[in-house]
Amino acid sequence: MGTVVMYSSVSVDGFIAGEDDQPGPLFDWLVSGDVPLDESGALTVSQTSFDYTRPYWDAIAVTIVGRHVFDLTDGWDGQPPSGVDHVVVVTHRPEPEGWDPAAPFVFVDGVEAAVTAAQELAGDRIVEVAAGDVGGQVFAAGLVDEVRMDVVPVVFGSGKRYFGALDVQHLLDGPEAVVQGSGVLHLRYRVRISN
Repeated sequence: MGTVVMYSSVSVDGFIAGEDDQPGPLFDWLVSGDVPLDESGALTVSQTSFDYTRPYWDAIAVTIVGRHVFDLTDGWDGQPPSGVDHVVVVTHRPEPEGWDPAAPFVFVDGVEAAVTAAQELAGDRIVEVAAGDVGGQVFAAGLVDEVRMDVVPVVFGSGKRYFGALDVQHLLDGPEAVVQGSGVLHLRYRVRISN
């Protein structure tokens, strides 16, 4: 099975969006460089951020998100983001009316089912879990192998937390990587196995 990675850009005080679900400046580093990060040319980063981020993005096969993110993005119009092959949506509601059943999206009820479905689809490639409430639930269930954060120098004060409503202390190993980009600090930690 591939590695399960929890990931997002995050403020210094641990938020992935404001109370209004807006990321504010958290994605500015993705458009402030001179090296195209994807074929569209819309995302441009520093060379350092490209060298760190592009290989990771290329290794992602499946992304797990909650229904809230799916709805906010209008399901990416049925096209998984950033070249990902499949999206697994954790939801207690049925897929949207009129949803194309051929779209590479799987709708499941619960985080354990989401990780199982994602790993089957991903094989030995990476399963990415979007940080936030669903990411925190996957983390709390002991199903995350690695935590990646792109820390942006902003303080939100309140908003949507990186680990969602998680309220239990959990130690991480590392950091395994600390890479300073332009306007962002890329961090990678291994999740410590509890005894």
